[in-house]
Amino acid sequence: MVTRRHMIAGLAALAAPALVRPAYASPDSWDAWDAQVTPAGFDPGTSNPWGLHPRFLQTRVKANPGLTPGDVHVDAVARYLYHIQDDGTAIRYGVAIGRDGLYEPGVYTIRRKAKWPRWRPTDAMIKREPEKYARWEDGQPPGPSNALGSRALYLYVGNRDTYLRIHGTPAPRSIGTRASSGCVRMVMAHINTLYEQVDTGVTAYLYPTDGGSL
Repeated sequence: MVTRRHMIAGLAALAAPALVRPAYASPDSWDAWDAQVTPAGFDPGTSNPWGLHPRFLQTRVKANPGLTPGDVHVDAVARYLYHIQDDGTAIRYGVAIGRDGLYEPGVYTIRRKAKWPRWRPTDAMIKREPEKYARWEDGQPPGPSNALGSRALYLYVGNRDTYLRIHGTPAPRSIGTRASSGCVRMVMAHINTLYEQVDTGVTAYLYPTDGGSL
């Protein structure tokens, strides 16, 4: 005989998986994923299992005078990202930028940072390339194959999220090219280093592809 108590217990059991299913990956996964995307014995200036041109490896260079320490500058011509240091130098990384018509130069504020973020393509991306993006309409779970990779820096204008990001990529061979839907891509092992050094509230300058100023 099925009693009311049995029915309630059965309904609770059916509901339990939905109640405990996390919307995001547990931080317990992060270390394992970081190890997966970081070369053994990683040296930022020499490790290159991705086959990048050596100029896209992390290096320290002299910064232009007058730049604010902590800020980020993206050279869309040379495909470099510079993180300005207190001592007049900058840490330089190779990047990929948006394809023709999708790259958006401007002055932005990094208002949010996330480790192993979930990703959802914008409505414009889904409309433009449904065969590529429609399957992620409800979001792509975090992990090494996620489009935002291991870390993401979120670019805002005022309090408005622009949906532009500086983020890791599961396609490291795209570094040095125009490949994204507008974001700035980095090798995951590189952005893992940058992420720890960048503070929220700093300014990110994305310069025009014609070499002009902002």
